[in-house]
Amino acid sequence: MADTMQYDVVSPERSLASGQASEVRIPGSEGDMTAMPDHAPVITTLRPGILTVVGADGTSEFVVTGGFAEVTAAGASILAEMAMPKSEVTAEVFGSLIEEAESAVQATANAANDLAVKYLADLQTLRGELGV
Repeated sequence: MADTMQYDVVSPERSLASGQASEVRIPGSEGDMTAMPDHAPVITTLRPGILTVVGADGTSEFVVTGGFAEVTAAGASILAEMAMPKSEVTAEVFGSLIEEAESAVQATANAANDLAVKYLADLQTLRGELGV
């Protein structure tokens, strides 16, 4: 078994991180998961949460609001709708995200409304975890 795997974290705006990791903790929409070297192949959607990468140089944390993660035996690719290092998160950024999510709840109906309500609840929970 390999000790590390390749990981990449990208968003539409930029490539946030790339390198070798011993584990990547992913906030999956069906539950949190930890990808490690030689992991079985899987693709999952992301929910708002904290993506944690553990490597030889320490632990890095990124806030993601959604997207996809593809995990293979050789690595993990995180394609986030919006992502930023946890250290860059501000109350203003989260306030804007919450306002957009609240507007989406008001503008949708039926199944789309259920998804919008869940997304808003996930953002509010994440804001509490971050303390912003």
